[in-house]
Amino acid sequence: MLLHSIDTLAPAIVEVFTDRSTGNRSLISKVSFSAGDPISSFYWSHVYPSPTYLTIQLGEEEHISLLPSCLACVNHSCHPNAFFDIDQKQLVCIRPISCGEEILFFYPSSEWSMDQPFTCLCKSPHCLHTIAGAKYLTPVEQKRYRFTSFIQKKLASVYGLTS
Repeated sequence: MLLHSIDTLAPAIVEVFTDRSTGNRSLISKVSFSAGDPISSFYWSHVYPSPTYLTIQLGEEEHISLLPSCLACVNHSCHPNAFFDIDQKQLVCIRPISCGEEILFFYPSSEWSMDQPFTCLCKSPHCLHTIAGAKYLTPVEQKRYRFTSFIQKKLASVYGLTS
């Protein structure tokens, strides 16, 4: 197992963990955060017309890769502890995060229809098992999560969900 410092996000706050056996990376907190605390500001340099495995959706044909690049290591969980607030351009803590804990977000919170759906293995009591995007969530599942402003508008227009 290998730990190494990350690019422009303070190494005193987070670290990228790379599992040598799988090559999978994750973002680990080096401090504790309370719900509502900002974890990191973010930005982007390009907007892409279609999703990729590592993008976040801003609009119908607007997808971004986050900078600093270490934020691409924030993995999925059906019981997330963080949220990418597109309007504030911040990764925000949504439930307490302890020092040494992995920072996780709910992928459909920022993607309508994902480029690469996958089988989730998070083992949360509310695990959805198949992660494909907000478009595929039931009304009950939609009520469990926080969504970006774009996804909220899509859910409202398609399913009548109000925030």
